Amino acid sequence: MTLRLRLDPIACAGHGLCAGLLPERIGLDEWGYPVITGDVPHGLARDARRAVRACPTLALRLSRVRASQDPSGQRARHGERDS
Repeated sequence: MTLRLRLDPIACAGHGLCAGLLPERIGLDEWGYPVITGDVPHGLARDARRAVRACPTLALRLSRVRASQDPSGQRARHGERDS
């Protein structure tokens, strides 16, 4: 199992608090909205939870997923490559 951050872009208001609390996995685009890069390693789990709790619009979620799932939530099939 691995931890994955998910963003609800409709709920997000671009406050940027999450990027300040977890800069290793969350950057900001040119308009100040978060861009999530990669799953959350065990060593950053505490910071990821803090970023989720700090979101004023509740737009950020942290969930456990199987390591074989791609970011869209689909399981990777044997022999298929990510594009």
